[in-house]
Amino acid sequence: MLRTTLVEAAWAASRTKNTYLRSKYDRIVPRRGKKRAQIAVGHKILIAAYYILKNKEPYKELGTEFIATKTKASNKAVEKYKAALEKLGYKVVEG
Repeated sequence: MLRTTLVEAAWAASRTKNTYLRSKYDRIVPRRGKKRAQIAVGHKILIAAYYILKNKEPYKELGTEFIATKTKASNKAVEKYKAALEKLGYKVVEG
């Protein structure tokens, strides 16, 4: 019953605009598909509920920018691969 409830909550959360859970859902869908993305968002909801109850703190919405700031690491990876290609003698053109 818990899984069903979490998937239903994840479905609702994936339909809200400008939220952390929506951006998480949107990032997972291309890689894993809609059903697995719902399960992942449901898992995030369960984790959030656990810490809310454990620490007796209100829910803090992180927003869509939170994930965008986390993806700066991928920009570092691009720079690393670009440098590796240039070291091998290839010319990399950004575009």
